[in-house]
Amino acid sequence: MRFFRKLREHLHISTKTVIYVEMMVLSLLCLSIFLFKTDPGQAVMSQASRLAGYMNPLENIDGTDPDKTGTDKKEAKNKDYIKWVDFGVTSEAMNQAFRLDVDTCQADVHLNWVDLLAYLGTRYGGDFSKYKPEHMTAVAEKLKNGETTIEELTKDMKYYSYYRQAYGAVLDGMVGQFEAEIPAGEAPAAYLPSGVAGGAPGDPATVWVTKYGLKAFSPIAKGFPYSDFDDFGVARSYGFKRQHLGHDMMGQVGTPVVAVESGYVEALGWNQYGGWRLGIRSFDHKRYYYYAHLRKNYPYQSGLEVGSVVQAGDVIGYLGRTGYSRTENTNNIDDPHLHFGLELIFDESQKDSNNEIWVSCYELVKFLNLNRCEAVKVEGTKEWKRLYGIKDPLVPVQPATPSQAGPAAESQAESQAGPQTDPQAGSQAEPQAGPQAESYAHSAKRRLLLCLPSHPRLSFSPTTATPPFFKNSEGVTLVYFLNTPQKCLYSLNPSSSDIS
Repeated sequence: MRFFRKLREHLHISTKTVIYVEMMVLSLLCLSIFLFKTDPGQAVMSQASRLAGYMNPLENIDGTDPDKTGTDKKEAKNKDYIKWVDFGVTSEAMNQAFRLDVDTCQADVHLNWVDLLAYLGTRYGGDFSKYKPEHMTAVAEKLKNGETTIEELTKDMKYYSYYRQAYGAVLDGMVGQFEAEIPAGEAPAAYLPSGVAGGAPGDPATVWVTKYGLKAFSPIAKGFPYSDFDDFGVARSYGFKRQHLGHDMMGQVGTPVVAVESGYVEALGWNQYGGWRLGIRSFDHKRYYYYAHLRKNYPYQSGLEVGSVVQAGDVIGYLGRTGYSRTENTNNIDDPHLHFGLELIFDESQKDSNNEIWVSCYELVKFLNLNRCEAVKVEGTKEWKRLYGIKDPLVPVQPATPSQAGPAAESQAESQAGPQTDPQAGSQAEPQAGPQAESYAHSAKRRLLLCLPSHPRLSFSPTTATPPFFKNSEGVTLVYFLNTPQKCLYSLNPSSSDIS
């Protein structure tokens, strides 16, 4: 200190100057901290890692959760499930893997698209910026030629199991065998009563054909424009500061919103963040699809309620701008859009907790744009319905779906909805009724559903698209899946605290 004091006196530096310099240094330090920004995706991962208490995607090394104590620690110790998924697979990689899967579905060696993506994901450490088509082509050729198997390729890969489970949780239900309704003019001769390709007089207008391919759909119906960008992880401030854990698809009010995958309605009604929102759970229970900011006055397809079963491609609701209000049926979103979110669930404790796993859907939506469901207007109503149906073998029960219901509940729905108003007119003079909104009394409702494992190689009876069902000695329904009885009974609890 004495040295600096003598140096200051020698250089004739005043105390005022010293203070000024110190303030400048301090200001520069604060500015550098302010300007340092974390990548949004990293921010989301860091937050999730802090909540989970570790960076490893699996359980803590000692099997405990830092937030749990006593008995909870013992319970957590016995649980080993994935706590975080960074789904960074590009649409280009998904498309290439999908094509290889479909092209080999009847070959001696059937390439599973998720296996291929998980293999590359392990090689890249999840970073698909390293992806090159020739990488997948090379491994696919080795597998097709019988030089190796996916088990042999991955036996020494420490994290392959993680990436297979993680990517499978996102994609396993999207590709497989199903029945599709197509125009008779496009049907092979074998599917037509006349046996004439392209149809003949007296043939039905449409026929059902068995297909193998993409059975998941884009959330926006075919022919309806939308725009989007990668906004996962960006800041949101309504209510509290948080990251945006979904994907916004900007479009016109009233645009039909489509079920991406078959499943059952787990949540339906008003949420102050998401407005009129809808939550659909996949039948393997691993995926929860969240559709938010649905249309004011008429957000949902008629007939939908908690517990309803929907087929992939069914019209389930309509794009709007509701939300950001505690008052139901309020338009507080500036730009009409669909908030589309995907939550992964490896353990039911993750569903509504601080350990929720939401993944980026931007690249997934780009991929699903390959398959957009065509919809037609139901005359005299505010509704649209799908033009051509599908029969998904993973649907355990097939009651009347929204597309089948059509205008059956039209009069009731119309009386609930009231007249459609200009979406830009705000909420003054609009009724505040909750159209089709189910009260939380439905949380007491329970529906017993059969859980079918998701797998691209289901064995089908030649006379039916649905696997055979049996009952064991205890009266529990079983489904025979690759000749192995699998059972999983699920009790529906539609509680939710989804936010947008």
